[in-house]
Amino acid sequence: MSRITHLVRPNIAALTPYSTARDEYGGPIGIFLDANESPYENGYNRYPDPHQAALKARIGTIKGIPSENLFLGNGSDEAIDLVFRVFCIPGKDNAVIMAPSYGMYGVAADINDIAVRTVRLEADFSLDTEKLLAACDADTKVIFLCSPNNPSGNAFPKAQLLEICDRFPGVVVVDEAYADFSSEGSLVSEAATRENLIVLQTLSKARAMAGLRIGLAISSTEIIGLMSEVKYPYNLSRAAMEKALEFLEKDITEEINTIITERERLNKILLRYTYVREVFRSDANFLLVRVDAPDALYTYLLDQGIIVRNRNRVKGCEGCLRLTVGLPQENDALLRALDQYAL
Repeated sequence: MSRITHLVRPNIAALTPYSTARDEYGGPIGIFLDANESPYENGYNRYPDPHQAALKARIGTIKGIPSENLFLGNGSDEAIDLVFRVFCIPGKDNAVIMAPSYGMYGVAADINDIAVRTVRLEADFSLDTEKLLAACDADTKVIFLCSPNNPSGNAFPKAQLLEICDRFPGVVVVDEAYADFSSEGSLVSEAATRENLIVLQTLSKARAMAGLRIGLAISSTEIIGLMSEVKYPYNLSRAAMEKALEFLEKDITEEINTIITERERLNKILLRYTYVREVFRSDANFLLVRVDAPDALYTYLLDQGIIVRNRNRVKGCEGCLRLTVGLPQENDALLRALDQYAL
């Protein structure tokens, strides 16, 4: 019995997953009279591949992992929801989540009737391993860790994340949505070999495919198999998969480097404003900035047609706005608006 088997919800362990006649067929293209589709070809009259074989193969090549260690979902939010549905018994189990962090972990827990135990990050947004593990009990099935973290922007040391995996008997989910912008590196190579680690990534950020809604989970074949059995059969559209395959051929190295360069430029300039109290170190494509009168500055920027994220009411982020790093000309427009605000 693996380390994971006893963590799976009994009804999921006993589940007979939905299957299609095409799963059983597996041959070359034939005459499809099985799925009650329209026979009139328009490129999208047939259901998409439920196993996403071509897209998984391409992403697996890029990431350096086998396809069987890869789950593709309708955004990373689907993968987050599936973790609760696979491992957590509603009304009984709990999950440990650090804060401040990505709000969807708590929302998905609430939807699935899973209690949440929140561990506050330190004032500098560092993570106290002992405090995190002390929050867990026998009913804690999952720990969610976002690295680089949203909204703080900082990445946690890989050694710390792996230590948590080693010491926690349940499932550890590390959300790496912003890892492409970080020098800390990724846990993707470890995720395929560690029984209790799930790494989440996305095509929405560095890969510029937010509109396609494609999220990735990388883990052991056992966990990926469970998630694949529980997901809806056709969770990614054919159009999304085709466009993703097209966009994946683009080299994004220059774009990532530009965003990192712009991030550091903004960091330095923002500190010159007297109303800016702190710019937190970021490993992501955004900056968390503590300012005087954040609500007033937020409203002023809206009036200038510049939309940022007001995090002032998030515990631990009091006084803060989150600024996404845009194109150089967009960042220049932001700075011009801030120049005028300072007058």
